[in-house]
Amino acid sequence: MKYIRRAADRGAVNLGWLVSKHSFSFGSYQDPKHMGVSALRVINDDMVMPGQGFGTHGHRDMEIISYVTEGALKHEDSEGNKHIVPAGDVQRMSAGSGVMHSEFNPSETEKVKFLQIWIQPNKMGIKPSYEQNTIPQSGPLTPLVTASGENGTLSLNQDARLSRLVLSDKESFNLTPGDRIGYLHLIKGEFKVDGESFAAGDAFAMEPKQQLVLTATSALEALWFELPPKQ
Repeated sequence: MKYIRRAADRGAVNLGWLVSKHSFSFGSYQDPKHMGVSALRVINDDMVMPGQGFGTHGHRDMEIISYVTEGALKHEDSEGNKHIVPAGDVQRMSAGSGVMHSEFNPSETEKVKFLQIWIQPNKMGIKPSYEQNTIPQSGPLTPLVTASGENGTLSLNQDARLSRLVLSDKESFNLTPGDRIGYLHLIKGEFKVDGESFAAGDAFAMEPKQQLVLTATSALEALWFELPPKQ
């Protein structure tokens, strides 16, 4: 592992209505050592207070994925999409040639927690699009987003794949990105790999062809990215 990103070292933002941890440079947090991994540009660990949210704002030429871990997120955009994204759902918006959208916590009592993920596309200026789905876990590693949208996954305008890793305590898993760059972001739980211990919010990258055996030291949930080797 040449790149380890510890939860405590992430950029931190507290706006009252929003508490966020930035794995990579974003907004007012800029660090040239942490600009992203391959096409992965943003992982923001966001917590939005009840009845609050991001007002209408614009994006273009970016694949934006939201993965809700607690509560629910209300999405509206200029393409006419209006949806509630509950915990466990995955959402993908291709900003393409340009889209305006807002994200709000519709609850007046509960916080919403979600990971906001940006992946640089391999096609520019396309028509904006939106997908959302509940994808049940099937085995330890379950694909959520793929380039072709295969087998019920959401599609992505990039040669990349996003999967959810779920392990029980003491369970092991052989992790390899094949000919791609791998990146694992731990949502909850703990594990050990290659002599290092990892806890919620921690992450690491893997080089193509590298293999590591990950052993859970508690029940865990993580997101596993397989990314282009060159970007």
